[in-house]
Amino acid sequence: MPRTAPSLLPRLTRLLEALGSNLKLARLRRKFSAETVAQRAGISRKTMYRVEQGDPAVALGIYARVMQALGLEQDLSLLAADDLLGRKLQDAALPAPRRAARKVAVEVLVDGATTLTPTPEPEATILSRRLREKGQESK
Repeated sequence: MPRTAPSLLPRLTRLLEALGSNLKLARLRRKFSAETVAQRAGISRKTMYRVEQGDPAVALGIYARVMQALGLEQDLSLLAADDLLGRKLQDAALPAPRRAARKVAVEVLVDGATTLTPTPEPEATILSRRLREKGQESK
């Protein structure tokens, strides 16, 4: 059964086509043949053609290997470098999630009365609290 290409929004398709075109122009500026770049990237000539066309079915790692073969691997650090939405969300200073209340065990006594007792703390919590208390005493 033939493989179907993932459907993308038109804007994203244009961006991938522009990336492929830029890689092709970079290859031509360096006067490399497509076969040479494909060989250095460890891919077939057909895959190299698909990269230069901006095919969305080609893995991102293949694009990265072609960029490395062209000496453009530093450009990968520019991807998603300026996250405006993420910074706005961070600046909104949303309150941190609150911890759940400490669990309390309910004990029913023989005479029908009930008592509330805290559940025992895990040993790691007890040890870390004791270490903190010792550190404060020494100051």
